[in-house]
Amino acid sequence: MSNERVFRMTFASIYPLYVTKVERKGRTVDELHTVLTWLTGYDEAGLRRAIDSEVDLRTFFAQAPAMNPNATLITGVICGYRVEEIADPLMQQLRWMDKLVDELARGKKLASILRAEKVG
Repeated sequence: MSNERVFRMTFASIYPLYVTKVERKGRTVDELHTVLTWLTGYDEAGLRRAIDSEVDLRTFFAQAPAMNPNATLITGVICGYRVEEIADPLMQQLRWMDKLVDELARGKKLASILRAEKVG
């Protein structure tokens, strides 16, 4: 699948897949929203608008209120690619989102998923 084809997919089309994935593993929609909000800066209403208006992924990320500066701390492999080595910024943002959802579904603690700074 070409990058452009992926970017034209709607957020509304992948959101239910994320919900199913995390709920199947015992996590909640609230936790999913926490992860998505942390990454993009969207609030609950913003996520709902993105779903209801069926924006494509290019628009979803372009209109993100505030991509988290700590997103660059997201590392690892998703879909066979190391997220930190993806050259296309939009594809990297999309894979960051995929990686966070995967970590949530795998049972990782929210503090770790959200790259919380260690105190002390």
